[in-house]
This record gives sequence, C-alpha cells and structure tokens, in this order.
Amino acid sequence: MRLLEMKSPGEFSLIQVATHNTLPYAILSHTWTDQEVTYQDLISGAGKNKSGYEKIKFCGEQASRDGLQYFWVDTCCIDKSDSAELSMAINSMFRWYRNAQKCYVYLEDVSIHGDNTDVQAHQSTWEVAFRSSRWFTRGWTLQELISPAVVEFYSKEGTRLGDKRSLEKPIYEITRIPVQALRGDPFSDFSIAERRGWAAQRQTTEEEDIVYCLLGLCEVSMPALYGEGKDIALKRLEMTVKGFSKDDSEPKDLKDKIVPFIVPFDRNPNFTGRGIQLAEIEEKLFVEGRTTKVAIAGLGGIGKTQLVLELVYRIRDRYKNCLVIWIPATNLESLHQAYLDIAQQLNIPGSDEDKADAKRLVQAYLSKESVGRWLLVFDNADDVNMWITPSGTGSSRLIDYLPRSEQGSIVFTTRDRKTAVKLAHQNIVEVREMDENVAIQLLQKCLVNPDLVNDRPNTTALLKELTYLPLAIAQAAAYINENNITFIDYLSLLADQEEAVIDLLSEEFEDGGRYNNTKNPVATTWLISFEQIRHRDPLAADYLSFMACVAPKDIPQSLLPAEVSRKREIDAIGTLEAYSTPRNTKLASAKWSYFSMD
Repeated sequence: MRLLEMKSPGEFSLIQVATHNTLPYAILSHTWTDQEVTYQDLISGAGKNKSGYEKIKFCGEQASRDGLQYFWVDTCCIDKSDSAELSMAINSMFRWYRNAQKCYVYLEDVSIHGDNTDVQAHQSTWEVAFRSSRWFTRGWTLQELISPAVVEFYSKEGTRLGDKRSLEKPIYEITRIPVQALRGDPFSDFSIAERRGWAAQRQTTEEEDIVYCLLGLCEVSMPALYGEGKDIALKRLEMTVKGFSKDDSEPKDLKDKIVPFIVPFDRNPNFTGRGIQLAEIEEKLFVEGRTTKVAIAGLGGIGKTQLVLELVYRIRDRYKNCLVIWIPATNLESLHQAYLDIAQQLNIPGSDEDKADAKRLVQAYLSKESVGRWLLVFDNADDVNMWITPSGTGSSRLIDYLPRSEQGSIVFTTRDRKTAVKLAHQNIVEVREMDENVAIQLLQKCLVNPDLVNDRPNTTALLKELTYLPLAIAQAAAYINENNITFIDYLSLLADQEEAVIDLLSEEFEDGGRYNNTKNPVATTWLISFEQIRHRDPLAADYLSFMACVAPKDIPQSLLPAEVSRKREIDAIGTLEAYSTPRNTKLASAKWSYFSMD
C-alpha cells in the first residue's frame, strides 16, 4: 500500500508501507473525471495543472487539520498500468477504506455560496444538490460509504456538510441502504442478495467494475480480469460466494424452504422518506429471547400502512426465511376471515374443519420454534375494545390469541395512541407529517408531469394547504393528473366554499394500497376517525362537534362544555389528542366542518 505524505503546502510524496500498515491515515472518496492526477503524474512531477490536483490538496490539508500526517487517494496511489497491482488493490480496497481514520467525501457537484458559518441551519440550500450528487450513483463509492467508521462530506469549496451519522436520513432515503448497515452492523445481518441489491442502481465506467466493487461487501476475494465482461465476472462472483460466503450459515433444513409471504399489496413504488421511522421499527423487531410488539401510531392518512408495507418488503429482502403475515384488523369480521385464509394457506392441520378455531390454530402454529422467524402485521387496529373485550361468554379476548415465540415479532398500525399503548406498551413509533423536502419528492413521484414541482412557490403553498399529509398529496396528484390542471388550479379549488372543498376531498382515486370494498379519499378517513371517537368516548365526540362550530384554531379548554366528572374531561381530551388534531389550514377547516355536518 502506498500513502501520501504532505511535505509542504501543495507538495506531497509517496511512501510505501507494509500490508499490515498501522500508520493512521485519511482516505479520499470522490468521482473521477478526465483531469485526475495519476501515479505516473506524481512520480514525474506533472499533473499540477490538472483540476484533480485540487482534490489531492484538499485531502492532504484536511488530514493535516485533523492531525493526520498521511492520506490516500486512489487516482495516484495505485499504479494502474500494473495489472497485478491493480487486481491486488481492488481486493484490498474495502479493507483500506475500513481501516482509515477518516474518509473525506469530496462532492464536486455540491457548492455552498455566501456565509458558511452555519451549514446545518441552511441545509435546505444545498441538500437538493447533495441528494442528486453523482457520487451516490457510482459503483465504487458504495463501499466507500459503508466500510469506513467515519465518513465526512465536503462541498466543492471544502466546506464540511456533515458526516455519515448526521446526514443519515437523506443518505438512507437516497440509497435505501439500511441504517444498520450504514452504522456498521455485521454483514452477516444482511443476505448476499440484499448487499448486491445496494448496487443495483449504480454505474461504473468499466462494465466489470459493477461486480468487482461488490467483493468487499460480499466478503470475498477474486482476481480482477478486465475484458471478461460483466456476465462472466458475475458468475465468478457467485461461484466464489457459494464457496466462501457466510451466507451458508443457515440450517440446512431452512435453505430450500419456500417461506410464505402473505401480504395483500404490492410494494409501493412511490414510497418516500420515513428512513428514521423504518430504522426505529427495525431496531425494535426480533429482540432475542422474546416476542416483540411494536405499534405504529398516527393520524389517518399519515402513511402508517405504507410505512409498514415498505417495512415488510425490506424484511423479506433481508430475511429470506422469514414468514410474513398481514391481517386487516378493521373489524372482527375481516380479522376472522383473514385468520381462516392464513390457516389454510399455511396448511395448518384442522383448518379445513367446519368449526375450526382459526385464530387458535394460527397462534399454536406460530408459537412453535420450528417455524423459525416470523413477522405478524395487524393493520388498522383502531378499536381497543375489540382486542381487550371477550367477543362472547366464555370466549377469550383477541389479545390472548397473539402467538409467542422467541423468533417472532408483531406490528400494529393504529390511529389511536391509547390503543397503541394497550397493545405494545412502550414500543410505539409515532408517524408525523412529512417535512417539505420529502413531501415534494412524494408529490413529484405521483405526478404524470413531475416538472410541475419546479414551480416552487405554488408547490410549497399546495403542500402547506394539504398539511403535508401523504394521503392528501396522493389524492391531489391523482386529481391533477386526471384533469390535467396546474397547482394554481387546485389551490383555487381549495380556496372555494368549505362544502365544495369537502366534495373535492371526497373524490375517489385509484391506488394499489387499499382493501377491497373500502374507500380512500381524505374525507373518508375523517369520518372513520370521528365514528371511532364517538364509539369510544361520546364526550370526546361532543367536544369535537363543539370545536367544529367554533373555529379551526386552538380553543381554550375553559370554552368546552362543562362536565361533572373531571376524570371524564381528561379522558375525553386524551382521546382527541390520541387521534391527533388538524392544523389551522383550509384543509383543517374543511375537516372541522365535516365533523360538524354529522
């Protein structure tokens, strides 16, 4: 391995170090241009007029500021004219990046102008360029992101933008690499297929490099043979992985087992953001020694179902032998039917009998350790009484039918935080409104004409009126697509009389993420929430109707109708808070009006 040593400002020299080098060093990650300084340039003293020389200077100066005497840059520390050295370097690259004290990512296409004293406070001014940076599209930069413990990002001017941890959310949303992998969790936690998938959307100049850049991620070595082509290189990689990969550590009786994936919806191609919530949920799942339960709570239309839908597909990608079961828990009828269908799909003995207790059969089946890892999802678990009240004399409560296994996890989605606490105790992940940048990305994905979001003032105004609610964004995009109108047109409709706004928000639209015989407009979610509140706590419903007649804004509790019992008042207000409250916008005003129309 060669390292660079700074002799004086702008002057460097190469030193040769042993393979087991213990000298602390920094390392550069960047994208190549035709102006890079090569090993031959450095040896001959040429290359100072190339633009790539500035990157080397930047790395050396930043390393010096960080107290590091040595640093490494791939363009000039490898003699690429020597095929044996190049092959050795390719197989060592992952280790070299992993062993570096710091990795500096130089983003040539991200600039910061003006006052740079508080980069984080003005992140919105450079984050768009950061998210679209070419660096995230290249094959070799994948391992350069994952392998080092410390990865710092710098603009073209050398301004520090943040590090891998502080920028974890946008990095995850750009790359879809699990947060655990970004944080350095063992590769054994991720299948070979999943690791290879991280490079699926990346490109390399040489076709073989899209395979060679995966060697470190797959924890294997093999000679680099440029000219063999991508297909042959991939076959060699697969053969090498089969011979040496830790992916063979699973029990033999599970390797060829086809594990059911019982989920009613396809993966949502428009899913956007929510990286932090996904990571938080995944951290709570599959805790050794017990069945883990997690509740996803949030306002109707906030995206709970879509969040968990993305989660189960990621679980399938990560754990090939994980049984995944999805049960709609809107009411007892849908839940009972789902249990019966699942028992039959799993071929559980006794499930075809006329009086079979499907819930008990599924519980017993999943409680067997021989079943292995499983994930059970209850979607729309909003009615707490359905779970904790026996359905008949002598019958068990629904909550008592939940299976128990050290290898199992259960996820609930619910609008009601009180229900979340009852079902999952302290393991609650709250889903809130999207921030503006993520909401813009979602809107853009849903539009036939994505260029509409280039009208930033009206895009911002529209999203604000829609309260950054994913369901409202999807519904608005569908209406805009179908009628070929602009954001200004839709905003004018939202500015109409509240009855007309309610009519607009009651429009049906097609999407692949709803159950049969259910409606999906935003207005429908309001009615469902109100009916649930009225069923659970009539006083809370009375309070809500009263507030709808007053104004769509904060209301002092002293204005609420008096109640004899202080406890009943606290319970009612708690119920409203558990179902979330709308913002003070036209959409929220229409929501209040919808409640008052009852």
